[in-house]
Amino acid sequence: MAFNGTEGGEITLEKGADLTAEYRRLNPGATLGHFMGKDILNDLLDQTGCEGIRIYYGIDSDGKKQLVLVGADEEENDMLELVADESWKTPPYKGVDNDLNS
Repeated sequence: MAFNGTEGGEITLEKGADLTAEYRRLNPGATLGHFMGKDILNDLLDQTGCEGIRIYYGIDSDGKKQLVLVGADEEENDMLELVADESWKTPPYKGVDNDLNS
C-alpha cells in the first residue's frame, strides 16, 4: 500500500473529548498535548514528494513525552532531511479550558 495524502480523517468533537478524557483519567498529571507552529509543519509538508507527516513518540531529558515529526513519501518511507521536535507541551500552553483539555 502506498501513501497518497488522504490518510487520516475528521472525528467529532464528542469522540475527541471521549478519547482525551480517557487519556487524562489513565495518566493524571501527564503531558496532555503538544503545539507546533505552522512554519515547521509547512516545512515538513513542502518537501518534494511528501505525502504527510509521521509522528513518533519520544521521551525527553526530563522524562516527559515528546513528539518527533518527519515527512513521509508515497512509498511510506520517512524523509529524514528534516526532523521536527521542540513542541510546546500542554500544560502549561493550553489556552482556555475546553472539552479536549479539561
